[in-house]
Amino acid sequence: MGVKNRQRGEIVGPRRQPHIILGRLAGGLLAALALLTSLVILGAPAGAQEDGDAPPSGVSIRLQYDNADGERVFASDVSVTLLDADGAEVFNGVTDENGEILLEAPAGGDYEILLDDTSLPEGVSLRNPDRNPLPITVDEGRVRAALIPLIEGEAGSATSSSGGITLRQVLQLSVEGIKLGLFLGMAAIGLSLIFGTTGLTNFAHGEMVAWGALSTYFFNYYGLAGFLGFMAGWPLFLGSGVNLVFAIVLSFFVGAATGAALDLLLFRPLRARHTSLIAQLVITIGLSILWRYVMLYLFRGSSRQFRDYSAQRAIEIGPVELTPKDLIAVILSIVILSLVGILLQTTRIGKAMRAVADNRDLAESSGIDVQRVITYVWISGGALAALAGSFVGLGESISWDVGFRLLLLIFAGVTLGGLGTAFGAFVGSLIIGMGIQLSTLFIPNELKNVGALVALIVILTVRPQGLLGTRERIG
Repeated sequence: MGVKNRQRGEIVGPRRQPHIILGRLAGGLLAALALLTSLVILGAPAGAQEDGDAPPSGVSIRLQYDNADGERVFASDVSVTLLDADGAEVFNGVTDENGEILLEAPAGGDYEILLDDTSLPEGVSLRNPDRNPLPITVDEGRVRAALIPLIEGEAGSATSSSGGITLRQVLQLSVEGIKLGLFLGMAAIGLSLIFGTTGLTNFAHGEMVAWGALSTYFFNYYGLAGFLGFMAGWPLFLGSGVNLVFAIVLSFFVGAATGAALDLLLFRPLRARHTSLIAQLVITIGLSILWRYVMLYLFRGSSRQFRDYSAQRAIEIGPVELTPKDLIAVILSIVILSLVGILLQTTRIGKAMRAVADNRDLAESSGIDVQRVITYVWISGGALAALAGSFVGLGESISWDVGFRLLLLIFAGVTLGGLGTAFGAFVGSLIIGMGIQLSTLFIPNELKNVGALVALIVILTVRPQGLLGTRERIG
């Protein structure tokens, strides 16, 4: 039995209820993944191979640009060459009517993509001519997607002949911003809840995101046999790499276990010794650096992509284009975040989490097992961070430092929404994601993350408590 809340007259601390809630969360995730996996498969992913077949190595390219009417046009019959590290030609071909070409590589390694700009349609040029040839790393047995942006007009001009910003560009970047915001939101909710319940700013949260992405990569390529060597040769799912969907599920549980281990083995003993929050913050910085270089040692420094669904043809949804895997990731993110919101609002453990975040002393005096609640916050935060890393890895290459690169954006979302509030972190992350992507309409793509830093400075200056945060009296 739990302890009855003296103020609200409800049981908020039953011992077995958190296990039930987390079981429902995991069951809901598994059901959502099972229902939507067929949509990914029906999306006809280019380069996806049947289990047991040897996948090719190479680079997939799609050349397209917007014309003067803002319509998407594919650049066909453009000559593209793949060069090896010595500059020797290993593949040459031309794009098809959809502007697509698969450059086959004999093996994994470092290559360069050389595009013959004289074969481009009249009036079309490379947006970044200084990046031709384009260096790229190909993994063995992988088809990697490469982006070569084209514009109608002269390269380097402030605007193209299309008249500058188009509605299609705004809509496309808005969708990309929502997608990024959803992924950041999953990671930011865990970070915000950890801060709300413990007061700790966890600088190692970015590494939890990277750990989730690399765990998914590990299970996708090697399966459980990569972790337990004696299982090599066992049936699929046990003795070899598993489908990406199952790899994400395994990564989800790895993230949850990692969060539990961090709290039980490190931070709970520190809290028991009454270690100051400043000292714990410094420990998270050291943990972040150590963890990052452990991942560098284990996975090396090269960028990696998941084995499945690495190259897909985008589908048109009105004026917007999305690959099937991105569409599924967005849908799953909405489902998962909605489920998290329902758990926080309607379940006993969710109410206990919010109670501890609002007033820890009052929650403890009301009979809530604060230490147990904090442990489940760490478990939830680790699981959500792992999912965020896995979904980020669907659309871009992953590496040992991907979490460090995302940490600023996660902090910006949490700060904008309000420290310690789960819903504020979600709203703030959506705004940051939209702002980052839409800023590329006016600034170079390489500088888009600067907007997150500017947002941090402005928010802390104008409204330190964030959009959904509440003012606190000091002194």
